[in-house]
Amino acid sequence: MARPRPTTAIETLGPAFYDRVAPARFPKHLLRFRNDRAAKEIGLETLSDAEWLERFAGFEPFSGSLASPLALRYHGHQFRTYNPDIGDGRGFLFAQFRDETGRLLDLGTKGSGQTPFSRFGDGRLTLKGGVRELLATEMLEALGVETSRTLSLVETGEALDRNDEPSPTRSAVMVRLSHSHIRYGSFQRLAYLDDGENIHRLTAYCLEHFVGDPEAADPFAALMDYAVAGAARLAASYRVAGFVHGVLNTDNINITAESFDYGPWRFAPRWDEEFTAAYFDQWGLYSFGRQAEALQWNVHQLALALRTQCEADSLIPALKTYADRYEAALAKGMVWRLGLNAKSAEENAALVQQWEQSLATADVEPDRAFFDWRGGRLRRDDPQYESEAFRRFAETAKGFETAAGALDHPYWSDERPCSMLIDEVEAIWAAIDQKDDWTPLYEKVEAARRMGAAHAPLD
Repeated sequence: MARPRPTTAIETLGPAFYDRVAPARFPKHLLRFRNDRAAKEIGLETLSDAEWLERFAGFEPFSGSLASPLALRYHGHQFRTYNPDIGDGRGFLFAQFRDETGRLLDLGTKGSGQTPFSRFGDGRLTLKGGVRELLATEMLEALGVETSRTLSLVETGEALDRNDEPSPTRSAVMVRLSHSHIRYGSFQRLAYLDDGENIHRLTAYCLEHFVGDPEAADPFAALMDYAVAGAARLAASYRVAGFVHGVLNTDNINITAESFDYGPWRFAPRWDEEFTAAYFDQWGLYSFGRQAEALQWNVHQLALALRTQCEADSLIPALKTYADRYEAALAKGMVWRLGLNAKSAEENAALVQQWEQSLATADVEPDRAFFDWRGGRLRRDDPQYESEAFRRFAETAKGFETAAGALDHPYWSDERPCSMLIDEVEAIWAAIDQKDDWTPLYEKVEAARRMGAAHAPLD
């Protein structure tokens, strides 16, 4: 059992990086979800429900961690338009802990009240938004994506008005567990303010707590290499999962490349490069097929911020590796999800190319296709797989060995795979909204975790 190890690492950066804020006070605290699996990593799974609500709805500070919540300051490109008027507007950093390995973990909130960055917002979160993020994080974790985890969801008893969904609607406050809340936009803000001293300070913080190389000979080059590797890995993992984040702005990308801050996300119902998650993404900037490009563009914006303090020559070598790192991560992830043993880089790439070409020709859900072809062999008759593209894929896959244990879990004998398509998400929300029936939500979480257990960990 992990012993709680609270810390205040973020405060070493100094007050130029955050504003101290007070949490909102809510009329009700109704515990709807507690993630004891995640809480166990930092020794909090033994909290009673009453203690849980004191911490994650009342925001009673943890002894040894932050004495008051911190709203972090940052800027960002939003759909490639720079916005200096953002920051933590409805969330804050509530506490920090270290796990048993010494890894720093943040507890951040969403819907916890107004801050100096709220502008005209109410600082609240709809219950539907919390449910949607919970479902996204559970599914992505199961599919090998490095993601923030939804630690807690508490309904708060307020009626919220929103322009983009039926109102009034129910309210909630959510707590995320993640490795970092330092965004690309955190660096962009400092560059915008011409604050070189604090760019150096933030870089040193990241090298110490995330990169693990506090004595790097070239700090900015080391940070850039770390960021590029993470961005490429994240982009590839989205594709392997068939996932569209929807809003890949630079303020939504953190330095550790954990996926987080879920808004209009979707899992693609078909392998469609032009599929988008956000109704307002009219040009498809963050479509399924353009996410790798979006993350590459974002990491270049990070480089531009760092460039204010170093020579471009120290950053360019890492930037040039993005495409190769992305292709390697994509091949590794696809071979993993197909339940195969990897071969040479060239053979892996050829297999992935044929697999994607096959998916693009078929009217089949990606989750279904990965399920049916697990182990590299089609396990049920289906006319959707009778195309020439799938025939070529099947021939190529014969040269790959099925990974040991790839089909051992009972999940692979289920009638159909776990999926998280928008109709399923809406049905789960309808049960909550109309009947206050939380059973479909909890069942879906368990189904996603069962699917995750059926996959070997992605190293």
